[in-house]
Amino acid sequence: MGIKERQERDREAVRRAILDAARDLFVSEGYDNVSIRKIAERIEYSPAAIYGYFPSKDDIFFALAEEGFRLLGDPGVGEAHERLQNLPPLERVRAVFWRLYEFSRQQPEYFALMFVDRSVPRISREYERFAFAREMKRHIAEEIQRCIDAGQLPATVKPAVAMRLLTSGVLGVAVMRLSDRLPPGENADDIASDVLDTILAGLRSGIALKSRGVDLECGAPVADANVAQAFRPASSRSR
Repeated sequence: MGIKERQERDREAVRRAILDAARDLFVSEGYDNVSIRKIAERIEYSPAAIYGYFPSKDDIFFALAEEGFRLLGDPGVGEAHERLQNLPPLERVRAVFWRLYEFSRQQPEYFALMFVDRSVPRISREYERFAFAREMKRHIAEEIQRCIDAGQLPATVKPAVAMRLLTSGVLGVAVMRLSDRLPPGENADDIASDVLDTILAGLRSGIALKSRGVDLECGAPVADANVAQAFRPASSRSR
């Protein structure tokens, strides 16, 4: 390995250490309560060294959010991806939102940063950087439209409204599980599954909806800040 390659490897290792430390601190203490100095102390570097990698605390968050959305959007490869594509339209939509719930279990810290803590910066500030996240939303809306075109959902259903209802239901269960709000003996997986099935059944029934489906950027906070403050990484254990 040459000198340049070794330097690049070492620099990437430090960058990774900064992101990992920041993610842990943001989740355990809340974004507003974490400073560049505190992140530097965690990895035993000077604040000036951190600024050599990230211009600001917000830039550290944006890097973490980008990682999180890419992890969320990863559809898998091989047989798993092929099975998803071969599902009927409505089952494929259900699988997409079940993936969101699974993400909350597999990546609880990223989930908390992206969907719970109300104090984090809005990703709309980094419009180009998160173009891929907007593309993810567009793809989901197209999947819902395919359900409508196939007659599996009424023509009166608006994809944006369906997305908002399904997302809200899944995120609600995920936040309750991660913040230890479920009573003993309750199975969060079963509740999440029931929520998805109930919302889809309601949409199929053609029930009149009051929601208008106003388009919001990906990652808009959906839960009370107190939940974010109560959340701890240890909450990633199964309920």
